[in-house]
Amino acid sequence: MSQSFVTADRVVDAIVDIDLDIAPGEFVALVGPSGCGKTTLLNLLAGLARPTEGSVTLDGRGVSGASGEVAYMLARDALYPWRTAIENVELGLQVRGVRRAERRELALDWLERVHLADFADAHVSELSQGMRQRIAIARTLSLSPRCILMDEPFAALDAQTRLLIQNEFLALWDELRSTVLFVTHDLDEAISLSDRVVLLGSRPGRLVRDIPVGLPRPRTVEQLGADPGWQALHDDLRAALRAEVSDARLAEAAPAEHGARGES
Repeated sequence: MSQSFVTADRVVDAIVDIDLDIAPGEFVALVGPSGCGKTTLLNLLAGLARPTEGSVTLDGRGVSGASGEVAYMLARDALYPWRTAIENVELGLQVRGVRRAERRELALDWLERVHLADFADAHVSELSQGMRQRIAIARTLSLSPRCILMDEPFAALDAQTRLLIQNEFLALWDELRSTVLFVTHDLDEAISLSDRVVLLGSRPGRLVRDIPVGLPRPRTVEQLGADPGWQALHDDLRAALRAEVSDARLAEAAPAEHGARGES
């Protein structure tokens, strides 16, 4: 699968020749240099855009953004400030036509699972960033999606809150086992959460490495820090990512250098 964008004076290749299969219930982390097309890939997988070449399928069927089988969680919590916590969790269920009493019961159950039942009637302005992100998780998981696309969902959190929510999300995912593609710049997070880590190369994005994690589940993020296998994976990924970042910088510098020579 490839995706290009047409500008006023050229065609820009965002991603090229991406061939990625994800098994049902698998948790895959996606890492790569800034600007390598990670978000573009998520938008294609969500059915929000069509690839220039190739296709996206789920069980052999094309993916549509309106299918309801794929949930998309962004770095921003995207909560509505005029809605209470429970009303924000209910929103997706309401769009699906779930009856009021049933969706209220489901929303409250999910607020309990993320330890926020006592804040069901609170508005967004009354909640911390970590609480808001928990509500966004509850809203996403309440829909029981087959696939979840996550674009750096914990990036805005402080380190302590992030660790706590990572562990909470892992525990919830262990119950549901939805298929997850999780974009992050944090290699610790990528390894700790996932079954595989996929590395995209510098722009245009292409699949450079596909590394199985192979660490036992159920797990917590803290448990893995002492595992020698975790450290080996981290070192391998860091070296590969560093090489891609270096290549990206060289590619950016080349046009400027060429232009400077042309002017002399």
